[in-house]
Amino acid sequence: MTGLNTPRMEANIVVLGTDNVGKSALTVRFLTRRFIGEYGDIESIYSHNIIVDGREQTLNIWDSPYSQQDLSSESITFEKRVQWADGFVLVYSICDRASFNNVSKLLQSIKATKDYAGLEKVPVVIVGNKRDLHHRRTVLSEEGRMLALSADCQFYEVSAAENYHSVLMVFHGLVNRIRESRSAVKKPAGIKGIVKSMSAVFARKRTDSL
Repeated sequence: MTGLNTPRMEANIVVLGTDNVGKSALTVRFLTRRFIGEYGDIESIYSHNIIVDGREQTLNIWDSPYSQQDLSSESITFEKRVQWADGFVLVYSICDRASFNNVSKLLQSIKATKDYAGLEKVPVVIVGNKRDLHHRRTVLSEEGRMLALSADCQFYEVSAAENYHSVLMVFHGLVNRIRESRSAVKKPAGIKGIVKSMSAVFARKRTDSL
């Protein structure tokens, strides 16, 4: 149950990954509960309201087509996406080793691009999609978990085609990471922050007495 005084949280999420890993299918499955298998090379931003742990959330989700420039932190388009985002969903196909390797490179580019002053960790979830095609698997679940562990991210292996609940958990998990990162920023900044605040108060008093 949400409290009347609890503000609605708004968060921007970017979904990234190479072509044909199911980025759009994953996003639309979350938004509509429906699975649509075929998508064109379309860039879309969706706004969606959900409740996570009793609190209302507005998620703005940027489903962006893959570009080779996404591997370069010098790309203006990539930088624009990263600076806009509060959190990231990085998707690979368990049937495509190259898409998995791309996620590792995306992690490096994100951390090199985003100014995360005050944040201990970047809110990211790594998603291995197409679990229903396990007979064509080329990336082990353990590899996904190890990559997420090394980057201090959450990891999910899902089938956007077969399981809505697991897709829902991906976005709920990311919302929780974003909340945690914002709470960490709001915590007192230690003795330096206290001294800075006191200095500002005394400076204001001196000004007022003139």
